[in-house]
Amino acid sequence: MGKSLLAVLGAGKGTWGHINRLISEETWDSILLISNEWGQQNFKPAEEAKGIEWVLVNNRSGFEVIKNAIMEKLPSNEICVSLVSGSGKEHMAVLAALRESKKEYKLVILTGDGTKYY
Repeated sequence: MGKSLLAVLGAGKGTWGHINRLISEETWDSILLISNEWGQQNFKPAEEAKGIEWVLVNNRSGFEVIKNAIMEKLPSNEICVSLVSGSGKEHMAVLAALRESKKEYKLVILTGDGTKYY
């Protein structure tokens, strides 16, 4: 069973490069990006990105709405979560969706020493 990347893309483009490098430097069976319509229209994924699925959320929506939208699309294989980008509300919704679904996950981040999993 392979691994999936689940990442939040916030409105600040400064962290998008980190997500793009994470996409291109690892091998993912699937990629689930959580953002809004603006993020979907403006994020230019790395060429290596295949099969990106989006969860489009309105940050002004209620917490339960955002959490449930994420829960509906959680992958069934190993989940690697990046919270480098995005807001606290989106991050809390991701963690709540994972916990409520009883999904195990690892945190993933790029460092000066390469990709690290926690």
